[in-house]
Amino acid sequence: MGGARAFKLRPKNMKFVRIIAGVSLCLVTLMAIGCGFGSKDEVMIGVSMPTKVMQRWNQDGENMERKLAEHGYKVDLQFADNDPGLQIAQIDKMLADGCKVVVVTAVDANSLSEVLDRAKEMGRRVISYDRLIMNTDAVDYYTSFDNLTVGTMQGEYIVDKLGLKNGAGPFTMEIVAGSLDDNNSRPFFEGAMDILRPYIKSGQLIVKSGQTDLKSCATLHWQSYIAKARMTLILNAFYVNDKLDVVLCANDSTAMGVQAALKEAGYNKPEKPMPLITGQDADKKNVIAIIKGEQTMTVFKDTRLLAEQTVKMIDELMEGKEPETNDIGNYNNGMKIVPSFLVRPQIVDKSNYEQVLIESGYYTKKDIETN
Repeated sequence: MGGARAFKLRPKNMKFVRIIAGVSLCLVTLMAIGCGFGSKDEVMIGVSMPTKVMQRWNQDGENMERKLAEHGYKVDLQFADNDPGLQIAQIDKMLADGCKVVVVTAVDANSLSEVLDRAKEMGRRVISYDRLIMNTDAVDYYTSFDNLTVGTMQGEYIVDKLGLKNGAGPFTMEIVAGSLDDNNSRPFFEGAMDILRPYIKSGQLIVKSGQTDLKSCATLHWQSYIAKARMTLILNAFYVNDKLDVVLCANDSTAMGVQAALKEAGYNKPEKPMPLITGQDADKKNVIAIIKGEQTMTVFKDTRLLAEQTVKMIDELMEGKEPETNDIGNYNNGMKIVPSFLVRPQIVDKSNYEQVLIESGYYTKKDIETN
């Protein structure tokens, strides 16, 4: 009365226990393989890229699609035409179609909270790719390049080429930053400006427009034509009788717009050569411009390595493992500190483009023929 009867392990009962233990082991194993997502060939991965307009995102999309397929996954690759609403709709459809992991490069870093919260409620995993998605705790991991270092490399290149540490100057400089809706624009800007501000303060670098904050230097969606229009205004207002020596461009698409404005203003001639122009991404047309002397440098970010690391992270998630990260604590999206893996970039200019880009197989010689 009142006490529980002991359960004696007789032979029949032992057989029952072994069956239950076997079933439990199978369940644990299934959970370990992909957190219950099933075998790879049954897993769909969604890849959401911001636009096809820029070479960079076409390459990233192709690299991700190829790498995922090599690892046995089905892939749903979509491009959002720089439209935040379209990107939300595409991600919603990926979730409805059963994508277990969604890799997202945001058009607008602040617009995806609701759709990614739905992903979290459905038990799906989210990897923020290259651009950190803000204001949601649904982002599981972040893969990118070391974005602060990108800006630092640009700033240090300017300092070295101009001899600023040795007191050279003054030189005139203007700044063309990235898009305010891309969270990466800030570390690019701050990385470069942390290096250059002391020289602006000392008068070795003179920004005649006075535009030295991120907001006034920003370029919506990184568009070349917007960078060109702004640079044309600056040249007409401040450099009709003075030469511009340096343009800190955040990336290659803004650098192309700046080059177009400068050429229209009479630069790129023996008597009026192009200023020192920075960039980022090593787009084909910009590498050609570097060979021709129309752009000075770019920061190469090997998208093959980023795709490879992201797919490795997905593999680890599928196996029920904690994905490898190498940066913990530096990327706060407003809701959480997002565990991150950062790939280190590399400077490319006329002196090393063959070694870095061609010998590595990133481009062929034909890709960057100048004609």
